Amino acid sequence: MPLRNRLRLLAVSGLALFTVAASLPPAVADASHTRHPSGGGLSAVIRYTEYGIPHIVAKDYADLGFGNGWAQAADQVCTLADGFVTLRGERSRYFGPDAAPDGSLSSATSNLSSDLYFRGVQDSGTVEKLLTVPAPAGQSHDVKELERGWAAGYNAWLKQNRIGDPACRGADWVRPVTMLDVATRAFALSVLGGQGRGIDGITAAQPPTGAPASPGVPPGEAAKAAQRLLSTQNADMGSNAVAFRGSTTANGRGLLLGNPHYPWQGGRRFWQSQQTIPGELNVAGGSLLGSATVSIGHNANIAWSHTVATGVTLNLHQLALDPTDPTAYLVDGRPERMVKRTVSVEVKGGAPVTRTQWWTRYGPVVTSLGAGLPLPWTATTAYAVNDPNTTNLRSADTGLGFSKARSTADIQAALRRTQGLPWVNTVAADSAGHSFFSQSQVLPRITDDLAQRCSTPLGRATYPSSGLAVLDGSRSDCALGSDPDAVQPGIFGPGRMPTVKDAPYVENSNDSAWLTNADAPLTGYERVFGTIGTPRSMRTRGAIEDVSAMAAKGRLTVGDLQEQQYANRAPAGDRAAADLARACAALPDGTAAGSDGRAVDVSAACDVLARWDRKFDNGSRGALLFDRFWRRATAGSAAELWKVPFSPTDPVRTPHTLNTAAPRVTAALADAVAELRAAGIAPDAPLGANQVVVRNGKRIPVGGGTESLGVWNKTEPVWDAAAGGYTEISAGSSYIQAVGWDGSSCPVARTLLTYSQSSNPNSPHYSDQTELFSGERWVTSRFCEKDIARSPALRVVRVREHR
Repeated sequence: MPLRNRLRLLAVSGLALFTVAASLPPAVADASHTRHPSGGGLSAVIRYTEYGIPHIVAKDYADLGFGNGWAQAADQVCTLADGFVTLRGERSRYFGPDAAPDGSLSSATSNLSSDLYFRGVQDSGTVEKLLTVPAPAGQSHDVKELERGWAAGYNAWLKQNRIGDPACRGADWVRPVTMLDVATRAFALSVLGGQGRGIDGITAAQPPTGAPASPGVPPGEAAKAAQRLLSTQNADMGSNAVAFRGSTTANGRGLLLGNPHYPWQGGRRFWQSQQTIPGELNVAGGSLLGSATVSIGHNANIAWSHTVATGVTLNLHQLALDPTDPTAYLVDGRPERMVKRTVSVEVKGGAPVTRTQWWTRYGPVVTSLGAGLPLPWTATTAYAVNDPNTTNLRSADTGLGFSKARSTADIQAALRRTQGLPWVNTVAADSAGHSFFSQSQVLPRITDDLAQRCSTPLGRATYPSSGLAVLDGSRSDCALGSDPDAVQPGIFGPGRMPTVKDAPYVENSNDSAWLTNADAPLTGYERVFGTIGTPRSMRTRGAIEDVSAMAAKGRLTVGDLQEQQYANRAPAGDRAAADLARACAALPDGTAAGSDGRAVDVSAACDVLARWDRKFDNGSRGALLFDRFWRRATAGSAAELWKVPFSPTDPVRTPHTLNTAAPRVTAALADAVAELRAAGIAPDAPLGANQVVVRNGKRIPVGGGTESLGVWNKTEPVWDAAAGGYTEISAGSSYIQAVGWDGSSCPVARTLLTYSQSSNPNSPHYSDQTELFSGERWVTSRFCEKDIARSPALRVVRVREHR
């Protein structure tokens, strides 16, 4: 239909497209002045363009939230509903107590553990109390209106539509939600990196009954366990982001490439939209499911992304217990009784389960953090976990502040004003040519001085190595204290945050802020924020090489960002493949001993490794062989893998030179060759033949590589030899955006949602962007009105409550 006729049809139909009147064709602009179309209920207009991307327009925040909740339900109702079952503490009721939740909203290893925690949150009124806290320490009125509208929109979609997704069609656990449910989801995400890590230990904690408790992990082993614990978050939630200053670009304006690495399934998926309130808000980007604001995105003047930060969002307090009562602890010699909370959970096919949880002035008693760090509750000692994000519901206000920003200075102002981000860094660029990085997190106020004065023997081992502080809870002078500019007690204020402004580039790939710009290392922050002078990940090293070379080349455009995203260079391959190929060719009789001692003919692999293009493109031959080798080779000590060790004076280039004399190197090669041979996969098979996702029976090749390879385009595939290699992606590149400006009123933006908008296999948007990702293509952002109106896929839906 011609554009003129299409706009006339919209006006005649009375579709109120509440968009910025100055930028609209006259017929549509007139419609924006009509009275509220729903007779008092909430409503919005949703314009869908290619790939099912909704452009939501509303007259106020409640209506915008309504359109957002409606559109998210249309694409992701089953995933959202499953998450709300978690938040209500009802997984055991519907799915049984022993199954494991998907991990999107907590670290719980069983439904029962998850339910006991979240029922405790509900029963104690934790989130209700936070909703009464006035801004800036609590949520703003605008965010509360967004959340109220989101719940109404989700409910309206449920009421007015039939679920077509087989994952929850006809399920009795799909129910309407409340604003409290939406806020509880924000709470769960806020504590994910802190208290959320200890859910099993919180719900299992019980006073000693006379039998001696198992001893804790020795301090040295505890330090290693804490390092493992605090690095696992990056396994499924990492990211890369880079912002370039105008001095490096072709037109003097800023550029941003955001490449967050998040789960491909479950409740931490992104969902893409544009949100508009005329004259108030106009932003596009990706939102975490269930969120009412844009998490990562751009508007006409600013673009931002996040990376998972190294700041440790929790700490432990070691309690000295009253000798006569293990549920009382001593502070300055005086006993304080723990608070006992009794929680009951309904269980499918069985009687309700009732457990107690024990709380202190510092937080809940915890008997473990992850599987490798037991914290036994004995007759003399217990541990309580402190997470300042348990009083932080401000992340949506931070996101809303970003959405309305016009410059990187506004981004910094929003971070200072709201202090809402629990576990991410922020990287941003603006149309005036500024670049910006800040590790502005809500962190417990653990100064190095406090850790020095107040660490227990366990803390003296864990804090230097991992940033996990274990403080003496028996001393009031070991309290965390406050910074005068902090929005809540017990956290660092904005003035303490590691920040870099207007460097030629600022980049982060989930290492600390130290090498945000490698030409001017950032120092002077407390250990709890991250390390200085320590080895960087292979992904950080490769990223710094790439972006520093781009900045030095100059005259950058959005096209250069697009090339970087899909370059698929494997820094590990650049550093090790040639040495490995030479060592392979020098093996007597072309055989090497595997880890089981058996001789394996690896001769066919030598030439494959030598010829490999050092990339993880779909057509790269030898990539899969190197991948399977590298996973084994890097399983042990890094010090044994390289001949030249790490040097803090050369952190990007060291360590280097593969130690081919190490038995584990040739054993890893033998095992990889044997594994591929057993699976019927040739050593020179192209990566895309054996690294795929299967959608509705179709195999879709996926490029990129795993964390240890250092590939910017991170892909964490799931190995299934019987099915022919990698046949699913657990996590990796997710909502990607490359953004710049050309002087017009419209940003130059290319986006991609790698796993597509909908998890419903019956949706036309179940795998359409995944196909684009496979072909290394992009979606051109339709941000301005003229671009939306020109979409050949334009579909306009007016949604409202039926009261």
